[in-house]
Amino acid sequence: MSRSILIVDDDPAVRISLAEALADETTLVRAAADAESALQLLADRPADIVLADVRMPGMDGVELLRLVRQRIPATEVVLMSAYDDLPTVAGAMRDGATDFLAKPLDLHQLRHVLSRVFADRGAGAPSAAVVSPQESSELVGRDPRMLEIYKLIGQVAASRATVVIRGESGTGKELIARAIHLHSPDRDQPFVAVNCTALPATLLESELFGHVRGAFTGAVTNRRGRFAMAGRGTVLLDEVGDTTPEFQGKLLRVLQEQEYYPVGAERPERTDARVIAATHRNLEQMVAEGTFREDLYYRLRVVEIQIPPLRERPADLPPIAEHLLARAARAMGRSVPKLAPDAVEALRAHSWPGNVRELENCLMRAVVLAPGGVVHHEHLAIGAAAPETRQPGTTLAELEGAHVARILAAAGGNKTAAARLLGVSRPRLDRLIRKYGLN
Repeated sequence: MSRSILIVDDDPAVRISLAEALADETTLVRAAADAESALQLLADRPADIVLADVRMPGMDGVELLRLVRQRIPATEVVLMSAYDDLPTVAGAMRDGATDFLAKPLDLHQLRHVLSRVFADRGAGAPSAAVVSPQESSELVGRDPRMLEIYKLIGQVAASRATVVIRGESGTGKELIARAIHLHSPDRDQPFVAVNCTALPATLLESELFGHVRGAFTGAVTNRRGRFAMAGRGTVLLDEVGDTTPEFQGKLLRVLQEQEYYPVGAERPERTDARVIAATHRNLEQMVAEGTFREDLYYRLRVVEIQIPPLRERPADLPPIAEHLLARAARAMGRSVPKLAPDAVEALRAHSWPGNVRELENCLMRAVVLAPGGVVHHEHLAIGAAAPETRQPGTTLAELEGAHVARILAAAGGNKTAAARLLGVSRPRLDRLIRKYGLN
């Protein structure tokens, strides 16, 4: 027999069924009930592939992975688990797993993965590198496309490759970027996020690259930019597709030369920061139209992560909603309410054009309004009627003041909760309260 597989799982039914399914005249299949037994078998006779469960009594599959990578680097490790959350999946891929499969296993997918691994070994493909374990982020979801994203996060985190994250507004592009940073070897360095649409081009350049004294009116001192603040950390350029061609040329220099000119400076400064870009725009179309530089497009797109919109993964709605509900309740100092069946049905029926951000705002309102610790359909305000048409003599200021007053009342006078529901900062809400005399 020319190929060998070692199955490691504490469930005897899984060991037996997988051994029967994978063994043939060219493949030797052995099995172990725990990680310690697996290491003993590998010491006697190494395997080409170790197929191991993550959650096992004693040493878990991730620790087994690390030991196998250290002791027998030629052996590939494929992990499997019913717990396919971001920390588990990304951590496994970062620590050197060849692949990660969700339980219950799809036998066709398993055979495809094993065939690919055997083919790669025959071609002499290098093994993955091992880095230290890191903490997770708040990404939630079990959709197969999200599982692929978790694996990709773990793979790219160990490198310093430029990444472009694409998806509709509100899908969680910044969360993906933070997850890459938190799983990287430079996680102790700063993560700096800059919204490229929030500032005019001239101020954006100063914000990122800094400026020298006298560079423009009001520049009374030298100022460090975000790239300098990031050190060897990560700079997220959110909505990079909305930048001007002139700024794109300066960003291209950063990616090519790892240097930039502060505004008004005569000498460049070096940067070791990793760049992650995010956008909801169609960059290919923008390149064709001449509004986005083609050379920058290819520099950014070393690795691309495409986030599916929430409406395309309805099975993820309940776990995401429960996660956001708990977070909103903790932020407001309240007990975590439960989602009633009619609320879950309403969540599934809505298309969520604003994606996770819209869902979060909806659930924050529900935490404020739901009595008795249970969220029902009526607390979600999904598909609520449009605001009344403006009446003659009703000013925009009057409409704004009335809206702020309604949200304050709905929040029971809790200014922090009201500010979250309005999507404004607490200081701005205080100014609005004073402006409209709402005390």
